[in-house]
Amino acid sequence: MKMPTKEQVDWRRERYIGKRIRVLAIMPRDPHPVPVGTEGTCYDVDGIGQLQMEWDNGSTLSLIPGIDSFYLI
Repeated sequence: MKMPTKEQVDWRRERYIGKRIRVLAIMPRDPHPVPVGTEGTCYDVDGIGQLQMEWDNGSTLSLIPGIDSFYLI
């Protein structure tokens, strides 16, 4: 995965923090992915651009833009 620039991380923070998100497909890099269709809220974007999530099923697994498939609700 290519590391995002500071500007890209800042853009992700503006776009995603506080927003509701739904998973569209199996997360390919995690042995225990969040199930397809699960919804949650982004509470932060870390320094490498991963979306820090609070999923409705209780999971806190992060999303990786460009790898994980998801959309804003």
